[in-house]
Amino acid sequence: MGAKQMTAQTPSDDAALREIVEGVESETGDRFFYSLVKHLASALGCEYAFVSELLVDRLRFRTLAVWGRGTFLENFETPLDGTPCEAVLNGKSSHHPERICQLFPADVGLIRWRVESYCGVPLIDSSGTVVGHLAILSEQPMPDGPRGLAIMRIFAARARAELERLRTEDALRHANEALVQSEERFRDLFDEAPIAYVHEGLDSRFIEANRTAMRILGLKPEEIAEMTGKSLVPDIPEAQRRLGEWLDSMGHGTATTGTVLELRRKDDGKPVWIQCWSRPAPDGSYTRTMFIDVTDRVLMEREKARLEAQNTYLIEEIKETHNFEEIVGKSRALAEVIEKVKLVSSTDSSVLILGETGTGKELVARAVHSNSARRNRPLVKVNCAALPVGLIESELFGHEKGAFTGAIDRRIGRFELAHGGTIFLDEIGDMPPDLQAKLLRVLQEQEFERVGGSNLIKVDVRVIAATNRDLFRSASEGTFRQDLYYRLNVFPVQMPPLRERCEDIPPLVHYFVRRFSLKIGRKITRIQRETMERLMNYSWPGNVRELENVIERAVILSTGIELEVGPGVLPEIAAVASAQAFVPRPAPVEKGPEAPSPQSIDQVERNHILEVLMRTNWRIEGSDGAAALLHLNPSTLRSRMKKLGVQRSTQAVS
Repeated sequence: MGAKQMTAQTPSDDAALREIVEGVESETGDRFFYSLVKHLASALGCEYAFVSELLVDRLRFRTLAVWGRGTFLENFETPLDGTPCEAVLNGKSSHHPERICQLFPADVGLIRWRVESYCGVPLIDSSGTVVGHLAILSEQPMPDGPRGLAIMRIFAARARAELERLRTEDALRHANEALVQSEERFRDLFDEAPIAYVHEGLDSRFIEANRTAMRILGLKPEEIAEMTGKSLVPDIPEAQRRLGEWLDSMGHGTATTGTVLELRRKDDGKPVWIQCWSRPAPDGSYTRTMFIDVTDRVLMEREKARLEAQNTYLIEEIKETHNFEEIVGKSRALAEVIEKVKLVSSTDSSVLILGETGTGKELVARAVHSNSARRNRPLVKVNCAALPVGLIESELFGHEKGAFTGAIDRRIGRFELAHGGTIFLDEIGDMPPDLQAKLLRVLQEQEFERVGGSNLIKVDVRVIAATNRDLFRSASEGTFRQDLYYRLNVFPVQMPPLRERCEDIPPLVHYFVRRFSLKIGRKITRIQRETMERLMNYSWPGNVRELENVIERAVILSTGIELEVGPGVLPEIAAVASAQAFVPRPAPVEKGPEAPSPQSIDQVERNHILEVLMRTNWRIEGSDGAAALLHLNPSTLRSRMKKLGVQRSTQAVS
């Protein structure tokens, strides 16, 4: 709950609950309280935890177990006045995220422990009376109080029940000693006890039951004489098995401790789970059983198991979606890429994926991650070209509250989120020079500071980077740090453009047709040879991403079972314009006054730029922008647009 709770090392709520449940589920009495505070402190990452009971005068409390800095401490008794526990023992959950010693200067215990923050929840019995409280304290600020309070409330009910059980057992022990003097007093205690008590014969027939037992089991007083405990057990194999084991123990005169049985209430048939402690009478004529209602705990554990199973399913789903199966193709060039991915996945080496826009660099990054030992940890993606320059550092490394205007809360950066997993830095060539030095430090030292912070944060992150730029040339020209380039370029993977692996176009086309037919609701089962040849003869400057968009558009426009790729779908004009712009052509031969005038180089270039801008909806920057498709720097493209008079108000290619 301190600073370390905010890092990627923090266990999830499910993991914290699992640790506490496993630590206390088999314990009772004093051992339960000692185990609870130890595992609560460990799961929530704080230095101190204790559980208390409120004394009779309700002005003081006494601890039942105290955990502090890795060991059990002596129990203590202290007044409420002037302590943060006062509000809790008056029935209110309390959270002080910081400066606890300044807020309660009279509490010498806080000063002695040198704590900074506090969370506490009351233990409230079935009548609504506060009987004690559960508290955690940390030497660090505790900003995530609601999470700690939520987890503590879950176990406060069990702690309250255990405290009531101990008090009841103690009261019963004294009552038994005075039974000869006051049978009526014992009867009142039995009936009004907050813990359920039942006396049963060896055939589980009820002899007597107190009011708490009748309330939990949905029984009326007149039904006790006719009732058998086993009649409340549903005809479910697991429930019957547990019942059989319990009856066998009773038949052999063996006491049982903490057995959980599934029952059905007599009045409404609703399921209820009880945890019972049974002891046969010395003469074997009956059994004394004490139990508590653990229905909420069982349902919580079942929901937790369901969520864990769902999480496992989603992880497997992600593997299926982003594994090699989505890297479609059979060309030799692509096979070499997949072989490299298989080789590097088993290592933690940095990977640099190079290739033109739209060649599938992100798919390769996902394949490396999903086939590595980090597959069960997150893959965090950062598009360095899409983030505003002023926010890239905050996105990567996070920031502290008040670090800059608008930083109203602490923020966790992408590197912290990727702890234990992989971070994918897409378009790394667009990272500003000042951040390149900070990234180099993270790669070398595996540590960084948040913006506006001074504490070093250690991370264990594998880095995969990708770019469509000539990063070696940028490093040689000084626009990209050479030392960072060599640190990233440990294992380069070159993605071939689609035009260099034409044999992959047919399987890609079939893949996209199946995918978009299912998504859009078309039943396309045929692709004409002429259509496929047209697709294979196109140069695909936007690579696989452009092919994907073209096929999606074609599926939408196709009305029958055959894929239709008309002039409005395949950008043939752009292909022709591109050829006109970059291939030298002989001077035209005059054919008389009716021959059309040839276009100038500027006209061809203008038409080509305008066509690409219209295709990208006038988006210039980014991996899907016109500058990337034209293989130009965005500033260079803007300069050419200004020179050629290309404006968004232009309605058509002229």
